[in-house]
Amino acid sequence: MNHVSVDLVDRRPVMTGELLPPGAMRFDGKVVLVFGGGSDSDGVPSNGSAAAVAYAREGARVIVVDRIEANAAHTVANIRSEGGDAASACADVTSEGDVMAVVEDAKSFTGRIDVLHNNVGSTLMGLPPDLTLADWNKSMATNLGSVFLTCKYVLPVMASQRSGAIVNISSLASLRDTGYPYPAYSASKSAVNQLTVTLALQYARHGIRVNAVAPGFIDSALIYREISSQYSSPEAMRRAREERSPTGRMGTPWDVANASLFLASDAAQFINGVVLPVDGGQHMRSL
Repeated sequence: MNHVSVDLVDRRPVMTGELLPPGAMRFDGKVVLVFGGGSDSDGVPSNGSAAAVAYAREGARVIVVDRIEANAAHTVANIRSEGGDAASACADVTSEGDVMAVVEDAKSFTGRIDVLHNNVGSTLMGLPPDLTLADWNKSMATNLGSVFLTCKYVLPVMASQRSGAIVNISSLASLRDTGYPYPAYSASKSAVNQLTVTLALQYARHGIRVNAVAPGFIDSALIYREISSQYSSPEAMRRAREERSPTGRMGTPWDVANASLFLASDAAQFINGVVLPVDGGQHMRSL
């Protein structure tokens, strides 16, 4: 075998870039637009509200968008109570006019958009014989159409800046069966994954990265509103979901937020077009 002699002093590779110091404000001076970032006052955070608060804690100027004005305002109040910078906007993400207006206002108000965080999503229980075409179309418009519309109006802003990061919140249901009868939800979230990949590759040369997070069983506000009807009680739902998790517990909205912030940050500047499961390993487990 031939041996190669390497001078470790004189021939060390030149490293570019830098590590972020511990506790760095990764989003200091950046503008983050969070669609679906509202929360109500019942004490159970949503994935979107946790993300909005987390971005703000790391220095971002956050614009929280929600269909319900009071919910957006509640998240903003939480951010401001911690000394963060946030504003709210009310919009229906299935309305092109609403989305266009929010993006235009955000750009006019802040001058730029550095991160687009798409958190809108809604489950719809029912197998095909049980669903109307209107039900199916509504699910597609909410879960997939919302991502199309926000990207349609934010991507030109980011392209003009030659920089930006988009994080789309998908679902474990986009990767595998989760046992719930919601094919419309699964199909729409699977489409979000492929849209993420397509945009990531098409816009990479514009300095824009597009990634997705696929949460598994998360103890968020959504499950009490849209999943608990599949169980005899909320307590039974929690027990069942915890038992099915490889870790023996559900994740939290903060787990989803932490993964999202990493993908949106400069620490992930060479990560593009991925769908990151945040599920305790459940995507690798058989039912």
